[in-house]
Amino acid sequence: QVLLVESGGGLVQPGGSLRLSCAASGFTFSTYGMSWYRQAPGQERELVASISNTGGRTNYADSVKGRFTISRDNVKNRMYLQMNSLKPEDTAVYYCHARFFGSWGQGTQVTVSS
Repeated sequence: QVLLVESGGGLVQPGGSLRLSCAASGFTFSTYGMSWYRQAPGQERELVASISNTGGRTNYADSVKGRFTISRDNVKNRMYLQMNSLKPEDTAVYYCHARFFGSWGQGTQVTVSS
């Protein structure tokens, strides 16, 4: 059973930083690419960043390039999203996604506000 559990969200001021974590279990984590998505109120879920199984290839939405960094630790079965220079428009629920399995985590709320 694939299980994805996000953590690390919270309230942060504009310009601040947060690090999200996704703990994965139930599959061979190192074999599959992973992604972070987000969904703001009243909007569709959107891809934020993706990473290949080895971590050697990454992709980012234009809106977060240069501010967010996706990474993974295949020993700990975890994926991360380092978010710097946060803006109010980054406010959303952030989800961990294993596309091959069609699995999603429960999400973690990120709120950027002064």
